[in-house]
Amino acid sequence: MGIELELLVLLIIQTVGTSFFAVFEVETPAWRKLLKWTLVIGGTLGLYALVGHWALLWPLGLGALGGTAHVVYCRKHGIDLLHATPRRTYYALRGWTWPA
Repeated sequence: MGIELELLVLLIIQTVGTSFFAVFEVETPAWRKLLKWTLVIGGTLGLYALVGHWALLWPLGLGALGGTAHVVYCRKHGIDLLHATPRRTYYALRGWTWPA
């Protein structure tokens, strides 16, 4: 199997990730989301050309790093890990304007 494995893993990560973690990206501008996925997908495919299937460590490592940072950040600030509540506190920490 060639690059199809990387593409399948990226598709699964993106589908599962956006399904479960969209609640944490409600106010994130579209350009930041596009930039993030461009870097993840571009980095994985670029690394595939250099190191083959080892390139899958890039998106998996980024996910592990982001997940760890998420847990530490939320616990430190008293935010529920799964629901991003209390919402007002989460919005304030992200620098988003609370809807009136």
